[in-house]
Amino acid sequence: MVYVFAFLIGISAGLRTFTAPAVASWAARLGWLKLAGTPLAFLGSAVTPWVLTAAALFELGADKSSWIQSRKAAPSFAGRIISGVLCGLALASSGRAIPLGAAVAAIAGAVVGTLGGYELRARLTQAAGGRGFPIALLEDAITIGLAVCAVRSV
Repeated sequence: MVYVFAFLIGISAGLRTFTAPAVASWAARLGWLKLAGTPLAFLGSAVTPWVLTAAALFELGADKSSWIQSRKAAPSFAGRIISGVLCGLALASSGRAIPLGAAVAAIAGAVVGTLGGYELRARLTQAAGGRGFPIALLEDAITIGLAVCAVRSV
């Protein structure tokens, strides 16, 4: 089941680069993810959740602006994949799963989240008469929900 949750947190990372790691970091800090003694123990440190939360909040706000780069652009896309892999490895470490399998599942999820999220948001915005802000908020809620579901289920 860890691989399913790695896929889900990968989708979250594909939708918003910093939300998934922020949620994973809080999960580690709160003891939901057991990362002590692993290379990813830094996620549960006192400062990491706050730094990642600040980055996630900035991204959530910037996503609503016109100056933000497309999620499908190479640097953004790569960042989403890296974010997904980090979170997938955290789930694997906590759930005692094979890291490579979780990383692959998270990469697949990040690709689905990035490309599928782009298409879904564009279509829903068009269906909403061009009102993209409520659709972006819905996407934010889905992103956070997927990440929380994934870390709570491992």
